[in-house]
Order: sequence, then C-alpha cells, then structure tokens
Amino acid sequence: MRENRNDNEWERTLNVEQLPSSFEIEISKPIELIVLGIKQASARCRLLDSGKELTLRASTLWDVAPGEIVTVLGQKHWTYARNHYLSGEIMGSRFDLSALHLIPLQLVDAGTWDPKEEYWGGEDKPLPEWTQEIIARGPRPKYEMGQVVPGVNPEDLDIDTDPILQAVELRDARHFAEAGRILVDLLTADLRCLDAHAHLGNFELDGRPENALRHYDIGRQIGDLSLGPDFSGVLPWALIDNRPYLRCLHGYGLALWHLSRFDEAASIFTRMLWLNPSDNQGVRFLVDDVRAEKASEHCSG
Repeated sequence: MRENRNDNEWERTLNVEQLPSSFEIEISKPIELIVLGIKQASARCRLLDSGKELTLRASTLWDVAPGEIVTVLGQKHWTYARNHYLSGEIMGSRFDLSALHLIPLQLVDAGTWDPKEEYWGGEDKPLPEWTQEIIARGPRPKYEMGQVVPGVNPEDLDIDTDPILQAVELRDARHFAEAGRILVDLLTADLRCLDAHAHLGNFELDGRPENALRHYDIGRQIGDLSLGPDFSGVLPWALIDNRPYLRCLHGYGLALWHLSRFDEAASIFTRMLWLNPSDNQGVRFLVDDVRAEKASEHCSG
C-alpha cells in the first residue's frame, strides 16, 4: 500500500500547468511513448509524435529503462485532475537517441593533457603495454563534460544536497524502493542526468546484468552525443563532472563482461584508458582477463 500511495503522490506533484487541458489519443492503433521515469506499475511518458505527456499504466514496466521508447497497444485513455492517463499492453521497446531530441551536454575546454605530466609508475619498471601508444600519441586536448542534476546546481553539490549520494546511501541501507525513486525523479525531470542512469545500472548489475546494460548504455549514448564520432580528447576523472559519463562507460563494460561479450567489453575498457589515462577506475587490471575471455567472478558498480 505504501508504494501505491507514493506513486500517486509522484503523479500529483507533476507540473500539470504545462499540460493542455485535454488531448485525444487514438487507441485503435499502436502508440509510441518515450519513457521518462518509472515507478511500480506506472511510468511518466511523452508521446513520441506530439511531445505531450501522460502517465502510462502497464504491467511489464519492470523490463523498461528510462529513455527507451515503448510501443503500447492502448486499452483506455482518461483524464483526472488535468493529468492524462493511458492503460495498455507494452508490445516492445527500443532505444533511439535521435528520437529523444536531447540537447547535448556542454563540453568545456580544460586545456591540454600532456603524457609527460602523467605518472606511469616507477622509473625502474617497464611501461605497461597499454600506455605506450597513448604516450606516443602525445599531448591532446582535455575537456569537462557538463553534469545535469535536476533541481540542484552542480557547483553547489555536497554530501547534504547531492540526490545521487542520497540514493546510494539508501540503497546501501537496503531501502531499494526509496533509492530508485530518487533516481527516477531525476530522470523524469531530465533524461540527461547520466549519474542516475549509471546508478540504476549499478543497482541491477549483480542480479540482472542484461537490465543493467540497458541503463548504462542509455547514459553512455547520451554522453556520446556531446562528444561526436571523432572525439580524440581526454576526459580526466579529476574533473568531477566527467565522472557520471565515465561511470556509465565503466558499468557498460562490466555488464558486457558479465554477459560474456568479451570483445565489446575489451573495446569499452580500452576506450576508457584513452579517455582517462590516469585510470582511476582500474580498468587496466581487467583488460587482460577480458581479452583472455576469463569469466567475470564479480562485477560491482
């Protein structure tokens, strides 16, 4: 009962002033919806063809990730207190980044990264093989990717105001529903909150890596939108707003490994070494095992 009450409270707090007082949905044919946030058996969605928002009631939302597009066979459409509702059956889901029409996250020039200024280990030890090509490439531009945390100025984030930290603490205390609710609220407000995608993936990784993969992949692709296909710069972990994107990549690689998709996992981990050669996430210790197709004994986000 508590979960249902919280779902209803979530729906009542929506900014209904932005919604038209009425609109029609033709339920005689499949309806495509962009999923913004999911709570229990309901999801806040946006109609793909018009951008109008509604709440979807369906029984299989547990298998959908925020940011995906679902095809729904509608059963009933109604309005209550200026909120629009649709009940129906989900026929399928997909992720189509271009259909979301997201504004890319800001990419701020942070100067030049120089491998000569990087610590590569003691002088008496040979350089690891993975470093040699990176060093030979020489200096490259470095950037900081903008971070979106709806309702909070990223510059003001601290231990008391960071909703991501709050969600992690709740999850560690085994308050899973409350933790997930915080992350879903962030994505309902803005799908570009990469840290929310990353931590939703973390919550699923050990038990359902195939679902975790979807969360990480959505965050990864939204971040990729800012970089473009030919990005060759560096995103240092030391620039903290890069961390949500790097967490998405890390989780994506771990989930691929967990699912024995070794070549893809190795490609992601290698890319991470190029993006953040200081390798604060330790993927250099994983690459050899992945390339050798060793089973992942444990994956943690």
